[in-house]
Amino acid sequence: MSDKIRILIVEDDMIIAANISLQLSKLGYDVSGIESRGEDAINHAKENHPDIILMDISLKGKLDGIETVKSIQNFFDIPFIYLTANSDEASFQKAKGTHPYAFISKPFNKLNLERTIALVVGKIAEENMKEKNSAGVVEALEDRIFIRSQSKLIKVMLDEILYIEAERNYCNIITADRNFTITSPLNAFFEKMVSKDFLRVHRSYVVNIKKLDAVADGHLEINKITIPVSRMYKEDLINSIRKV
Repeated sequence: MSDKIRILIVEDDMIIAANISLQLSKLGYDVSGIESRGEDAINHAKENHPDIILMDISLKGKLDGIETVKSIQNFFDIPFIYLTANSDEASFQKAKGTHPYAFISKPFNKLNLERTIALVVGKIAEENMKEKNSAGVVEALEDRIFIRSQSKLIKVMLDEILYIEAERNYCNIITADRNFTITSPLNAFFEKMVSKDFLRVHRSYVVNIKKLDAVADGHLEINKITIPVSRMYKEDLINSIRKV
């Protein structure tokens, strides 16, 4: 079985797509396919599980590149790179919200493509190594959690935790004097938390409301760390503070 990195190209300009495919092949990558429509890209990802997806933001058809990525992310966590000729701020922010590994601006040259892919491959390798070395929550009780790390269980009291930060498929558990990285999406870990002292304030953050130092319009502070607060969670945060 080949150990080459397999890359799916999603681009509705066939001349550009063919050029990218040729360049990637010369660089030693395996092109798993070329798709021009978002729906076809979703099916390809389900059937072939590429290692990386190059996604044109401005796809023609019912689904643009960003919507296609969101659909794929419902099933798989495949690293992707956006191809874009559109540099306006609104499009960038919308695309950024899907957490791409990189952007490549069109028109691009061979060196730009080569370096960007190499950087993403490096990130993937780092994350795979991180997953091997990361811990997992064995059990969550009313006042503590137990984390399995290097064949032993480590007790972490909930009142020591300042906040929990999502990082793709990991959670960083932050205390005043030590941090833990566990292999778990934030949603799954948060569901295990028994204590009512923990509150979701952002798609990437859960905080211990007893550790709050300050709350502003769009953020809060814990132990001199600034944490963003989303509008959808602001009311819950205010109500929880009143109950503390």
